[in-house]
Amino acid sequence: MAFYDPIRDQLKFVKSLTPSKLKSLANQRLSDLVLREAARSKRAVDDLQQRYPSAGQRELAQRLIDNKKGIASMVGGVSGALGLLTLPLDLVAMAYLQVMLLTDIAVLHKVSLKTERERRELLDLMGYSNGVGPVQRSSPKVMGKLATVLLERGGLESFGRAVPVIAAPISAYLNNAHIQKIGDEALRHYSGFEKAHEKTKRVKRP
Repeated sequence: MAFYDPIRDQLKFVKSLTPSKLKSLANQRLSDLVLREAARSKRAVDDLQQRYPSAGQRELAQRLIDNKKGIASMVGGVSGALGLLTLPLDLVAMAYLQVMLLTDIAVLHKVSLKTERERRELLDLMGYSNGVGPVQRSSPKVMGKLATVLLERGGLESFGRAVPVIAAPISAYLNNAHIQKIGDEALRHYSGFEKAHEKTKRVKRP
């Protein structure tokens, strides 16, 4: 079995966020993006559970959060080197990272995200966590517009860096705190969902 190196994997992911990929992400429908990410999240959660078979739900969730915090720390520091010099693309990267994290935690808590209602609930959770309210009723259908809405309405304020490379140590701290906040909100939300799901299964059991 190959040695697992989270730093290497995080850096590889950040390097994949080229301007062309981010522009493509910016034009995707949010619901479609969440559905696509659900398949990736299923693989990530399965892999995590295999590597840490004795870990509880909270520990696994924190590992998912820590992974995204590591990526968030790198985004500001390497964005200049990768040519991500425009604020909109930087914001798209951070908004995408939030979608990934929320999807990971939802899947960890056995939410399929196959229905439009489940995906709408996730996106609304993202909006509330950023202090902007329900996303589906306050933003257009594409990822790039979501990043703009979050910025205009007061969310993602820590990502509005004029000089991301110079401000890397400060932005890394702010990014980490923000990603942890999003993860904690998702945990509170989906932990309740899982308890309700288990209760329903027990009631249906003959």
